Amino acid sequence: MKEFKQRSTCPVSTSLDVLGDKWTLLILRDMVFAGKTTYGQFLQSEEKIATNILADRLAVLEAQGLLTKAVAADKKSKFTYRLTEKGVDIVPIIVELVLWGAKHCPAIVDPSLMAELQTDKDAAVEKYKQLAREKALV
Repeated sequence: MKEFKQRSTCPVSTSLDVLGDKWTLLILRDMVFAGKTTYGQFLQSEEKIATNILADRLAVLEAQGLLTKAVAADKKSKFTYRLTEKGVDIVPIIVELVLWGAKHCPAIVDPSLMAELQTDKDAAVEKYKQLAREKALV
Protein backbone atom coordinates (compact mmCIF):
# COMPACT_ATOMS: atom_id res chain seq x y z
CA MET A 1 0.00 0.00 0.00
CA LYS A 2 1.15 3.51 -0.80
CA GLU A 3 2.24 5.76 2.01
CA PHE A 4 -0.28 8.52 2.63
CA LYS A 5 1.21 11.93 2.00
CA GLN A 6 -0.73 15.15 2.19
CA ARG A 7 -0.02 17.56 -0.64
CA SER A 8 -0.97 20.60 1.43
CA THR A 9 -2.86 21.67 4.52
CA CYS A 10 -5.90 22.80 2.50
CA PRO A 11 -8.98 20.86 3.72
CA VAL A 12 -10.22 20.31 0.14
CA SER A 13 -6.83 18.97 -0.94
CA THR A 14 -6.56 16.76 2.14
CA SER A 15 -10.07 15.36 1.57
CA LEU A 16 -9.20 14.62 -2.05
CA ASP A 17 -6.03 12.84 -0.95
CA VAL A 18 -8.30 10.34 0.84
CA LEU A 19 -11.48 10.33 -1.30
CA GLY A 20 -10.48 11.74 -4.66
CA ASP A 21 -9.78 8.73 -6.81
CA LYS A 22 -12.11 7.06 -9.28
CA TRP A 23 -13.17 4.18 -7.01
CA THR A 24 -13.20 5.15 -3.32
CA LEU A 25 -16.54 6.94 -3.26
CA LEU A 26 -18.13 4.12 -5.25
CA ILE A 27 -17.01 1.59 -2.65
CA LEU A 28 -18.39 3.83 0.10
CA ARG A 29 -21.62 4.32 -1.90
CA ASP A 30 -22.05 0.55 -2.12
CA MET A 31 -21.54 0.19 1.61
CA VAL A 32 -24.06 2.93 2.41
CA PHE A 33 -26.84 2.34 -0.12
CA ALA A 34 -26.41 -1.31 -1.10
CA GLY A 35 -25.24 -2.68 2.25
CA LYS A 36 -22.21 -4.36 0.70
CA THR A 37 -19.68 -5.65 3.20
CA THR A 38 -17.54 -8.25 1.40
CA TYR A 39 -14.89 -8.19 -1.31
CA GLY A 40 -17.04 -10.39 -3.55
CA GLN A 41 -20.02 -8.07 -3.20
CA PHE A 42 -17.92 -5.05 -4.20
CA LEU A 43 -16.68 -6.93 -7.28
CA GLN A 44 -20.30 -7.34 -8.43
CA SER A 45 -20.82 -3.59 -8.74
CA GLU A 46 -21.89 -2.27 -12.11
CA GLU A 47 -18.66 -0.32 -12.58
CA LYS A 48 -16.53 -3.52 -12.62
CA ILE A 49 -13.60 -2.53 -10.43
CA ALA A 50 -10.43 -4.57 -11.01
CA THR A 51 -9.46 -6.89 -8.17
CA ASN A 52 -6.08 -5.24 -7.57
CA ILE A 53 -7.65 -1.77 -7.43
CA LEU A 54 -10.37 -2.95 -5.05
CA ALA A 55 -7.83 -4.54 -2.72
CA ASP A 56 -5.76 -1.36 -2.72
CA ARG A 57 -8.72 0.96 -2.09
CA LEU A 58 -10.05 -1.20 0.74
CA ALA A 59 -6.59 -1.18 2.33
CA VAL A 60 -6.34 2.60 1.99
CA LEU A 61 -9.83 3.10 3.48
CA GLU A 62 -8.89 0.86 6.39
CA ALA A 63 -5.54 2.63 6.89
CA GLN A 64 -7.31 6.00 6.87
CA GLY A 65 -9.78 4.80 9.52
CA LEU A 66 -12.89 4.97 7.33
CA LEU A 67 -13.66 1.28 7.60
CA THR A 68 -12.70 -1.78 9.58
CA LYS A 69 -11.88 -5.24 8.29
CA ALA A 70 -12.77 -8.37 10.24
CA VAL A 71 -12.84 -12.10 9.61
CA ALA A 72 -16.32 -13.16 8.54
CA ALA A 73 -18.30 -15.20 11.01
CA ASP A 74 -19.30 -17.79 8.41
CA LYS A 75 -15.93 -18.37 6.72
CA LYS A 76 -12.47 -17.73 8.14
CA SER A 77 -10.98 -17.01 4.69
CA LYS A 78 -13.50 -14.22 4.05
CA PHE A 79 -13.46 -10.69 5.43
CA THR A 80 -16.22 -8.19 6.11
CA TYR A 81 -15.83 -4.44 5.91
CA ARG A 82 -17.77 -1.97 8.05
CA LEU A 83 -17.79 1.80 8.15
CA THR A 84 -16.29 3.49 11.18
CA GLU A 85 -17.80 6.69 12.56
CA LYS A 86 -15.29 8.58 10.40
CA GLY A 87 -16.66 6.69 7.40
CA VAL A 88 -20.25 7.33 8.44
CA ASP A 89 -19.45 11.06 8.40
CA ILE A 90 -19.08 10.79 4.60
CA VAL A 91 -22.76 9.85 4.11
CA PRO A 92 -23.90 13.48 3.65
CA ILE A 93 -21.19 14.02 1.03
CA ILE A 94 -22.31 10.95 -0.91
CA VAL A 95 -25.95 12.10 -0.71
CA GLU A 96 -24.98 15.49 -2.14
CA LEU A 97 -23.08 13.78 -4.97
CA VAL A 98 -26.14 11.64 -5.73
CA LEU A 99 -28.33 14.74 -5.89
CA TRP A 100 -25.85 16.73 -7.97
CA GLY A 101 -25.29 13.83 -10.38
CA ALA A 102 -29.03 13.22 -10.77
CA LYS A 103 -29.58 16.89 -11.54
CA HIS A 104 -26.67 17.52 -13.91
CA CYS A 105 -25.69 14.21 -15.49
CA PRO A 106 -28.00 12.06 -17.57
CA ALA A 107 -28.24 8.85 -15.62
CA ILE A 108 -30.72 6.30 -14.43
CA VAL A 109 -31.24 6.93 -10.74
CA ASP A 110 -33.08 4.71 -8.30
CA PRO A 111 -36.47 6.48 -8.16
CA SER A 112 -37.20 5.44 -4.58
CA LEU A 113 -33.84 6.76 -3.37
CA MET A 114 -34.37 10.04 -5.22
CA ALA A 115 -37.87 10.42 -3.79
CA GLU A 116 -36.54 9.76 -0.30
CA LEU A 117 -33.72 12.31 -0.71
CA GLN A 118 -35.94 14.95 -2.25
CA THR A 119 -38.72 14.52 0.32
CA ASP A 120 -36.54 14.92 3.42
CA LYS A 121 -32.82 14.90 2.72
CA ASP A 122 -31.82 15.37 6.36
CA ALA A 123 -33.94 12.44 7.51
CA ALA A 124 -32.54 10.27 4.70
CA VAL A 125 -28.96 11.18 5.66
CA GLU A 126 -29.65 10.24 9.28
CA LYS A 127 -31.33 6.99 8.20
CA TYR A 128 -28.31 5.89 6.13
CA LYS A 129 -25.86 6.95 8.81
CA GLN A 130 -27.80 4.89 11.35
CA LEU A 131 -27.95 1.87 9.02
CA ALA A 132 -24.17 2.07 8.58
CA ARG A 133 -23.69 2.27 12.34
CA GLU A 134 -25.93 -0.76 12.88
CA LYS A 135 -23.95 -2.78 10.30
CA ALA A 136 -20.76 -1.90 12.18
CA LEU A 137 -22.18 -3.59 15.29
CA VAL A 138 -22.94 -6.88 13.50
